[in-house]
Amino acid sequence: QVQFVESGGGLVQPGGSLRLSCTASGIVFGVYVMGWYRQAPGEQREFVAAIQSGGGTNYIDSVKGRFTISRDNAKNTLYLQMNSLKPADTAVYFCNSFPPVAGPWGQGTQVTVSS
Repeated sequence: QVQFVESGGGLVQPGGSLRLSCTASGIVFGVYVMGWYRQAPGEQREFVAAIQSGGGTNYIDSVKGRFTISRDNAKNTLYLQMNSLKPADTAVYFCNSFPPVAGPWGQGTQVTVSS
């Protein structure tokens, strides 16, 4: 059974930084393109960033230059370093493969950017 466990969220002031982590199980992590997604209150879940098994990355325009996605295939772990955070980044952040695998999503981790 595929499972994703996200962590690292919290409350941060505008301009601050957070590092999210996601541990995956039930999949051969190293062969998948992995992604971060987020869902703001009242909004649909949206794609944020993806990383190929070999390290190639892709980001939505609003986070380019501020967020960095990375992975440790030996630890089945995905990361998202978020710098220069803005109130518009406030959301629950999830990880999954890209495109997402069938099945339930993880609980996500809440990121709140507010002064």
